[in-house]
Amino acid sequence: MGILRTRMEQDLVVRGRSAHTRRAYLRAVSELARYHHRSPDELTDREVQRYLHHLIQERRLASATCRQTVCALRFFYEVTLGRKRSEFSIPLAKEAQKLPAILGREEVTRLLSAAPNLKHRLVLMTTYAAGLRVGEVVRLRVTDIDSPRMLIRVEQGKGKKDRYTLLSPRLLEELRQYYRVYRPTEWLFPQRGNDTPMATATALRIYHAAKVRAGIRKGGGILVIG
Repeated sequence: MGILRTRMEQDLVVRGRSAHTRRAYLRAVSELARYHHRSPDELTDREVQRYLHHLIQERRLASATCRQTVCALRFFYEVTLGRKRSEFSIPLAKEAQKLPAILGREEVTRLLSAAPNLKHRLVLMTTYAAGLRVGEVVRLRVTDIDSPRMLIRVEQGKGKKDRYTLLSPRLLEELRQYYRVYRPTEWLFPQRGNDTPMATATALRIYHAAKVRAGIRKGGGILVIG
């Protein structure tokens, strides 16, 4: 693609697309050009449509892959080339939505009891009691626990927006006990041996190890109880 590739990559960077998305979009346009053996700026919407039909009917790619290809090609034609709204599309069947495996209350109780120490138990308890994602709980600061208002501040969670979640009296009592023992300074759950936040992978290991000890065979990661 040469110059076109450079222009498209610049457009993707300016619009804040991630490195992963940039690679995927550039690859999608390159594969379109390879399929037709022509520069993509010379192709008509009908030719692009024929390529998309090839992906879903002949190559039988996953729906998510095809959707990403459509997004990539639309970006190229509408943003990089400045064409009007593209007419090509691809009929995609809706993917079956699998419900996540959610632990019940009795299972969560067993999970917490299986934690080998107070810190591990509080990581899991805070996750479930406050309804947090694992990436949120490991980045909690001591100052995020707002006991006067009985709230927990969740900074830069999903969607990059700060939010608040409820702090239960039981969790507050447990956190106070945890604080008296561990005396965290900045991060509520620091990585062992230094004052950086606990790694997400560490929290996941804590969860899966507790599941094994509790004899819980249900799949899935750390989720809010049902």
